[in-house]
Amino acid sequence: MAAAAGTYLVLVTLISEAVLLFVAAQTGFLDGPRVLSNMATDRWFPSRFAILSDRFVIQNGILLMGAASLLLMIFSRGAVKFLVVLYSINVFITFTLSQLGMVRHWWRTRGKGWMKKITVNGIGLVMTVFILISVAVLKFNEGGWITIFITGSIVVLAMLINHHYKLMHVQIKKLDSLVSVADAATAKAIKRNKAGNRPAPQLDPNAKTAVVLVSGYNGLGLHTLFNVTRVFGDTFKNFFFVEVGIVDAGNFKGTEEIAKLKCHVSEDVNRYVEFMQVQGFYAETFCAIGNDAVEEICEIARLVLERCPNAVFFGGQMVFPKDTFFTKILHNYTTFAVQRRFYLQGIPFIIMPIRVGR
Repeated sequence: MAAAAGTYLVLVTLISEAVLLFVAAQTGFLDGPRVLSNMATDRWFPSRFAILSDRFVIQNGILLMGAASLLLMIFSRGAVKFLVVLYSINVFITFTLSQLGMVRHWWRTRGKGWMKKITVNGIGLVMTVFILISVAVLKFNEGGWITIFITGSIVVLAMLINHHYKLMHVQIKKLDSLVSVADAATAKAIKRNKAGNRPAPQLDPNAKTAVVLVSGYNGLGLHTLFNVTRVFGDTFKNFFFVEVGIVDAGNFKGTEEIAKLKCHVSEDVNRYVEFMQVQGFYAETFCAIGNDAVEEICEIARLVLERCPNAVFFGGQMVFPKDTFFTKILHNYTTFAVQRRFYLQGIPFIIMPIRVGR
């Protein structure tokens, strides 16, 4: 009787553990792409992983995690001892970083009751660091060094990707010289229009409308706009400017920060409107705030086409002197994702090249 009860208890325990592990695995596969999206938005991972509405992004994220899991299983030959060490070290790394982040948060804000909160998280930080170091040292020869190597390699890869984006940001900033050119042209046109009392341009819904996707009032957006006017001349009578403010880990801190982001986006696109209006064109803005640029742009496109059926959408694509495997992976995915979505809906979308660097 006792033996049967013991067997039953073991069976229930094993089934419970299997169910918990299955749920944990599903949670990882479901939330993994979202974590990759946050990292990509903050430029620690290729930007193509930031677009959650694109099924290929979620698919690639799941495939990436699945392939990594399969490689670990093959490499370790399913050794439970090694996998437990791998799991333990990485779990306590995340616990340590979480506690450290909370300690840093309470120290910076120092709001009401912050001493009590920082003490709780501080104790948790000390405990998780102690356990992490103990497991890494005691299990170093039983797979600990491999775990540290794998995790460290991923960290180094993320740092290299972030460094590349920072270098490219410096190159892209060189295009911002167009901002001063545009501001000077706007000031000159305003002075000329005041002297001649030129009336404000009006919207013609049946006229050709250029819808320019921008990411701020910067050299990239102006370069795209100037290419449109240079190539198509006076074809377009209306100009719409679309910008989506991305809510990332740096902005999602509260309603006040979101309000500031909305204000910043509105100010950016309004400068484009002012520039085109003084040139004699009708111009209007469309803004949105979200965590998925492609999804927001597609929603705005529907509203634009309802007002102006003859609208043509434009997006800029960075072109590098040496188009390597890494530049293809790390850049320009948003533009191509929008283009693919628009083409499936029969919406005209033209990509304008923007040369970066020498």
